[in-house]
Amino acid sequence: MTVGAVDGERLARAALTRVIEPGDERGGRWLRTYGAAELMRRLTSAEDPDDPLTGAGTARLATYRRRAAAADPERDLAALADAGGRFVCPEDSEWPGQLDDLGDARPVGLWLRGPADLRIWALRSVAVVGARACTPYGAHMGAALGAGLAEKGWVVVSGAAAGVDGAAHRGALAAGGATVAVLASGVDVVYPRGHTELIGRIAEQGVLVAELPPGDHPTPSRFILRNRVIAALTRGTVVVEAAYRSGSLATARTAQRLGRHTIGVPGPATSGLSAGVHELLRGEAVLVTDAAEIVELVGEMGELAPARHGPVLPRDLLGPATARVLDALPGHGEAPVRDIAREAATTEDEALNRLYELHSLGFVEREGDRWRLTSSSLRLPGARRGGA
Repeated sequence: MTVGAVDGERLARAALTRVIEPGDERGGRWLRTYGAAELMRRLTSAEDPDDPLTGAGTARLATYRRRAAAADPERDLAALADAGGRFVCPEDSEWPGQLDDLGDARPVGLWLRGPADLRIWALRSVAVVGARACTPYGAHMGAALGAGLAEKGWVVVSGAAAGVDGAAHRGALAAGGATVAVLASGVDVVYPRGHTELIGRIAEQGVLVAELPPGDHPTPSRFILRNRVIAALTRGTVVVEAAYRSGSLATARTAQRLGRHTIGVPGPATSGLSAGVHELLRGEAVLVTDAAEIVELVGEMGELAPARHGPVLPRDLLGPATARVLDALPGHGEAPVRDIAREAATTEDEALNRLYELHSLGFVEREGDRWRLTSSSLRLPGARRGGA
């Protein structure tokens, strides 16, 4: 759609992204009550004393009015079109309906760059977030989860920040998968600067998402408020490394409030960067260690993670009675059948039969009328070192 063909409501919403800060529920309430075009009219004309905008003090309302007067949505839409982007409103087919769960804190609109359909991608998406100053373990897990989810056909959503976020995006891209970056700036602003190449790749292969109009820069509060979009957009939020005071924990708590899955990857108990994750896991969050376990939580019925078990040892293949006789042999030296039967709580005939079975499998050897463990069975992992 060209700028000249943009209807009044769309144009007003584009303008309001410069007026209403992300997550501003007061502005969202006005928008719900009056609609975008009428709200802009009220903010750019003399106040009607019989029907004023309520809920904001004089100074705050003056700020809204100054911003509305300075807004130039045609310029913003043209700038985005030149960058190959688009502006999406709640009435559009590409709008992800799950963002409506945010109520009056729902984005006014979304500025997008990238070829993919955001609504379709968001239907099968998972957020992977975590510490900016992550450890090598955190970076490894972020990349591994991003790649694993992408290989299983899931879209990886994160914030394009340093640390875990960037690792998750890179993991998904390396696996040839899909990834979405929700920014705390305009979609034409690269932050952090070190992620110029990464953000460029996401714009080419995935989707960049922003509530803020072109040219707007991030602030600390915008990072926190951006996280609510990540939480609402996805089926679940996975936290990889987060200290007690962390924006990633804010994302997880928003996900909990919205009824999404909250998921944590454990770290060392001595690591301050995992303390916040562990606190989540003490609550309602679910512990995971790989992408398969995440998909088991957020996926469709029957998408089960494989059962976890250690390596199968030769002793695991023995029957219970045979295993008891093996355990009854001393760790060092030999023992007669009588003593072995007593330790195994069985008869001498039964013990002898089991000893011959164990002999054929290479676990034991006979020395006259006495039996002992072979040297190879003593070296087996988990081999018994006690005995009669």
